[in-house]
Formats: sequence, structure tokens, C-alpha cells
Amino acid sequence: MKACYPGTFDPITNGHLDIIERASRMFDEVDVLIMVNPRKSCVFSVEERKDMIERCIQILPTKDKIKAMIGSGLTVDFAKEIGAGAIVRGIRAVSDYEYELQQATANLMLNDEIETLFFIARPEYSFLSSSVVKEIAQNGGDVTNLVPKTIRAEVTDTVKKRL
Repeated sequence: MKACYPGTFDPITNGHLDIIERASRMFDEVDVLIMVNPRKSCVFSVEERKDMIERCIQILPTKDKIKAMIGSGLTVDFAKEIGAGAIVRGIRAVSDYEYELQQATANLMLNDEIETLFFIARPEYSFLSSSVVKEIAQNGGDVTNLVPKTIRAEVTDTVKKRL
């Protein structure tokens, strides 16, 4: 079965990469969907985010089962279009669960053939978000343990220039 993992990934974090790797052990294929969200203001273009994800997944032992894609519109519709039977989402805290439950319920109403599966964040990533990474990088903090090494300098430099 194919799964998709949607998000903005602005930028991808070690927490995202952990979810991708764990999902790729359970599914035949995992498509990381960089969803265009007009409500979010992103630092990196969708093409830059796709490139960063593609470079980061190369370090995973399951890299051949993972690909990055750009999508728009309703996630459940895009999942159906690419043949995914599951949508993977990460949960860090109760507040994430409340939001994700609403989204999963709406998706289930739109297409009851596509399941949403929640992956609980590892404790070391329970605070981690792209927003946290950008704020730390913007203020000259160390993002060493927050983003993959392959994109660390790019994230720090780009955030400082654009924010």
C-alpha cells in the first residue's frame, strides 16, 4: 500500500524525517506531499522544499520507497489521484491531535477509502516544528539537532536573509 505524508515542510526537520522513515518501514511507498497552502507564508519556495526533502531522504535506508511531490487542493483528493490508501500525520501534543482529528474526520467524510494514520513524535522531537527552526535560525541559534545535516547551512543562511 502507498501512503502520503502531506505538509508544508518549510523547512523539513529531523522530526519530519523521522516520521517519513518510520512510515516507509510500514508502507510499500511513501510520497511526501509538499502542499501549497495559501494561508501560510513560506520562507522557501516549493521547489526549494522539494529539493531539500529529496536530499534529506538520501540518508534513509528506505530511500528507494520515498519520493517528494508538490501538490495543491484538498489533500484527500490528491491522495486519491496518486493512489495512496493512507495519509500519514505526526502528532506532537494534544493540540496537534485536536487539529488533526478535525482534518482526518473531514477527509474521511470526503473519501472513506483513505485512512489517516497518526504517528506519535519521538520525545526528542515533541517540541520541534518548522516555525521553531526558523525562529531559532533567524536569531542566530544553533539548529544542529533540529534539521538534517545536508540542509543545515542552507536553512540557517536562507532564513537569515529572507526573514
